[in-house]
Order: sequence, then structure tokens, then C-alpha cells
Amino acid sequence: MARTIQSLERAAAMLRLLAGGERRLGLSDVASALGLAKGTAHGILRTLQQEGFVEQDPASGRYQLGAELLRLGNSYLDVHELRARALVWADDLARASGESVHLGVLHQQGVLIIHHVFRPDDSRQVLEVGAMQPLHSTALGKVLCAYDPVAHSQLAETGREAFTDRTVTDLAELEGVLDLTRARGWAADVEETWAGVASVAAPIHDRRRMPVGAVGITGAVERVCADGELRAQLVAAVRDCARAVSRDLGAGRF
Repeated sequence: MARTIQSLERAAAMLRLLAGGERRLGLSDVASALGLAKGTAHGILRTLQQEGFVEQDPASGRYQLGAELLRLGNSYLDVHELRARALVWADDLARASGESVHLGVLHQQGVLIIHHVFRPDDSRQVLEVGAMQPLHSTALGKVLCAYDPVAHSQLAETGREAFTDRTVTDLAELEGVLDLTRARGWAADVEETWAGVASVAAPIHDRRRMPVGAVGITGAVERVCADGELRAQLVAAVRDCARAVSRDLGAGRF
């Protein structure tokens, strides 16, 4: 059996203790409840406080859960609610477009795929949930950078690899691409990340009108494009899907 890290176990126990209490707890309360020396308990609480997971009331000196823990919990709920709300609409988009559908969110300076619907045919395909895609070249990434200020700032901080001879890596040129994305409400990737592959994506917003993810289709260039342009009906289908998920998240009409 793998060994556990005692300090982490104790920190987790403290968070559970604070979460289960109806009032703030003092150092003595925490130490007594967990069977720890006061010095040990204080050191762990101080570390948790520095990380924002625990807050100390200045007047009483008692402890409660901190805002950072709430933020992490909300992020978990947001991603899972987004995926749950998008399931049916993503299936509909795959059937309507005949292409694979990806749902992505910003994560660690890239796009994390949280849902993937296979292209509705008998071809062999690989599930890409959990895969990471670049921000600067993919349709999903461009949408996130165009609408999410955090993603936009990360675009300038990360390396922008030229995956093909069509990849845009110059930051000023990318800003123009993002301006166009915001103006028309969708982004494209035509052989910028993978040769022979094209994608189109649109943003998903929540009840606060904040961007929480992007949905898009991906397929062979000859199916997704016609005469060098993305097929209008596919762009419309992607945008309709994004609007539908946004409405289910409480965003209203866009």
C-alpha cells in the first residue's frame, strides 16, 4: 500500500473539521479535536491561511474556511455543470454536423477537453477527454482568448509553436484574429494545428455572462470547408449549440 503524507492528512482533517462546524474554531479547539499538539496545529493552520484555504478572525483569533477553498469548489462545480448542460446539445451538434464535437475550458495556459462526442460514423476514433490543446492555434483556444481576459493574458505569456506553415505565432497578428473572433462570434482553425484538419468553435457563457468554455467541431478540411471557406451551415450549427448551452446555464439570449 502506498505511503501517505501525514502533514497533508492533518491539513485535510482540519479543513473537514472547519467545514463541519457551525462556528469558528480556536487553536485549542482544532488541536483537541484532532489530537495534535498546539504547535503542530498552529503550523498547519498558518500554512493553510497563507494559501487562502483558512481565514483567521482578527478580533477573536478563531479560524474558518477561506475564500480560496470556495473558489476551487466553484471551479469544480462550474466545469461539471458545464459538461452536464452540454451533453445533449453536443450530441445534437455531432449528428447535425457529422463531425466530432469537443467541449473545452481554460486550464494551465491551454485548453482542457472536458467532453468529446465521436463523429457519428463507424470510423475508429480515440477519446480525447483530458487532452490539452494550445490556445493560439486551435478554434477552441482562440475563442477562449477572445472572450476570457485570463486566457488572453496567458496567450502573451506562453510559447506559440508553429505547428504548420499556417500557424499564426506573431502576437500582433493574433490580436487581429481575436478582434475578428469577437466581431463575428466564432473562431476557426484551418490546418493551423493539424495538417488536413479544420475546426470551428464558439463561446459558452454562464448566468453572469462570463465565458466559461467553448464548443466546436473538428473534421477533415474537405468536409468542413468549401472553396477555401468554412461551410456556413456548420458555423451556424456550432453557434446554435453554444447559445443553447449558454441559455441552459442561465445566460439568456446572445
